[in-house]
Amino acid sequence: MPQVTYIEPDGRVRTLEVDAGSSVMRAAVDAGIDGIEAQCGGNCACATCHCYVQDPWLDKLPPPSDDEALMLSNVAAERRPNSRLSCQLVVEPALDGLTVELPDRQS
Repeated sequence: MPQVTYIEPDGRVRTLEVDAGSSVMRAAVDAGIDGIEAQCGGNCACATCHCYVQDPWLDKLPPPSDDEALMLSNVAAERRPNSRLSCQLVVEPALDGLTVELPDRQS
C-alpha cells in the first residue's frame, strides 16, 4: 500500500498508508489530518484542500486539469508553483512516498 506523508500546518509530520485509487484529500480527512477542510467533499469546487507537493513528486503527477487550475486561483493561502488540490491527486503505487505540506489556512 502506498504511503503519503502530510506536513500539517503546525509542522507535525504524519505518514499514512493509502489505498491505491484514493485521493490524497480523502485519506487525510478520514485520518483526521489537520489542515484540510474539503468543504465540497472532493469535487474540485471549493479549493479548501489546497496543498504544496514536495520535490521530487510534482513532476511525477499529471498536470492540473483546467478545473483544478481555475480553482487554484481561489486558494486562501499563498499559491505557489507546487500548489495542487489534494482532492485531484489520486494515489497509485508509483507515488509511494509522496509528501505534501498543508498551508496555514484553507478559507
